[in-house]
Amino acid sequence: MDNSIQAHQKELCNKLWTMANALRGNMEAYEFKNYILGMIFYYYLSDKTEKYMVNLLKDDGITYEEAWKDDEYREAVAEESLRDMGFIIEPKYLFCKMVKMVENRSFDIEFLQQAINSLMESTIGTDSQEDFDGLFSDMQLDSTKLGHTVKDRSAVMSKIIAALDEINFSVEDTKIDVLGNAYEYLIGQFAATAGKKAGEFYTPAGPAELLCRLACLGLTDVKAAADPTCGSGSLLLRLKNYAHIYNYYGQELTSTTYNLARMNMILRGVPYRHFNIYNGDTLEHDYFGDTKFRVQVANPPYSANWSADMKFMEDERFNEYGKLAPKSKADFAFVQHMVYHMDEDGRAVVLLPHGVLFRGAAEETIRKYLIEKMNVLDAVIGLPANLFFGTGIPVCVLVLKRERNGNSDNILFIDASKDFEPGKNQNILRESDIDKIVATYENRVDVDKYAHVATMAEIAENGFNLNIPRYVDTFEPEPEIDLNEVAGEIRKLQAEIKQIDAELKPFFDELGLDFPFDTEGK
Repeated sequence: MDNSIQAHQKELCNKLWTMANALRGNMEAYEFKNYILGMIFYYYLSDKTEKYMVNLLKDDGITYEEAWKDDEYREAVAEESLRDMGFIIEPKYLFCKMVKMVENRSFDIEFLQQAINSLMESTIGTDSQEDFDGLFSDMQLDSTKLGHTVKDRSAVMSKIIAALDEINFSVEDTKIDVLGNAYEYLIGQFAATAGKKAGEFYTPAGPAELLCRLACLGLTDVKAAADPTCGSGSLLLRLKNYAHIYNYYGQELTSTTYNLARMNMILRGVPYRHFNIYNGDTLEHDYFGDTKFRVQVANPPYSANWSADMKFMEDERFNEYGKLAPKSKADFAFVQHMVYHMDEDGRAVVLLPHGVLFRGAAEETIRKYLIEKMNVLDAVIGLPANLFFGTGIPVCVLVLKRERNGNSDNILFIDASKDFEPGKNQNILRESDIDKIVATYENRVDVDKYAHVATMAEIAENGFNLNIPRYVDTFEPEPEIDLNEVAGEIRKLQAEIKQIDAELKPFFDELGLDFPFDTEGK
């Protein structure tokens, strides 16, 4: 990305965040995000419609508005729009029309509700219905948090529409997804200000990039990629920076975040036929079914509670391990889910708390089975502390591979915990830190105080405990102390003190004060 586009992007993001803060009033950031992101999404769909219709009707010599007034044309453009984009926005409901209404003060929030209803109704009975169903349900236009009267609520939404219209989303280089990047930026900003729960819908850029680079190493085309705890879909979508992904699969428990993920997919240019995002508890209800994936990435909720119901001993994801992950720590249940969904050459890269490396009981049984019987654990990477919103704990990356490619007799350990840029609120994993980890993973050789290729015999000797310090010695010996030199330094200081005391004592005598220091050094 050249500097002018980067500058444009940065300016645009700053304007968006300033606007969001100015308009949200007394509303919490996590509540307001539903309105601002919802309107950006509507803006995008409207802009996409306008461009699509210009192209569709270029040989007919008529505008979209004119075509819509003609019964025959209307039916034809509606059919084409539904087939290609999966939705229809009528000419009167286009974003540019709302801008005009705001300018002449005729905009009404109820008109916006009609526009959204019209868009949603256009998808009913079509292939795209499931992908669009309830997308705007979190943007509650009748909420008193927006204002107590229709007039007040209309005024707030008018400001959002006017502000979005003022921001120049267009950029000459069409390869740059300016609007998509702005959307991603806002999701990150809202996550950063939303408190402890923020990590549930957003993985910071550094760890996200590391996971995606590791997952896509050596790949150019991927038929199907998945994230079983996909949040807003940002981590899943980042995969396309490193490989061509044909189909995206995700599952998300929180309905608001699930809506955000589907919006994010559409806004980042993924056709509705090429993504399947499900709403529900991944461990309790596996909507992926029997689908297997070449690539999986995940940042599951750390040490979450789950039912650990005995019925899961019959579930193919968990039944061969002999034990279920503990009720209070579902970490390994997510790993087992991902291992089950790996295809014959699949790989899964997952962020987890360090406890999974060494905790005993059921987790030790599962860990041992993954290593000894399944032999799918390829690498363990320790990351710095305080990289994530809402938690300061250090985390690790597990790289799992169905096909170990000649490395089935070892596991690579990397201690990258000391490489980061300190930040005010959280630490940052830099591009150089990620490059170093990825290069070390690819080279797969010992690096002093940083990486070690541990044999399976070594792992067994350690009782299948994977705690990184057991394998990577980062101990820095203290410099040797020369006691004679220290003693000489002390004698020198004592002499200096004696000299100063001798110089001070006459002043105390002159003032008739008792000298508080012993000049003899006794």
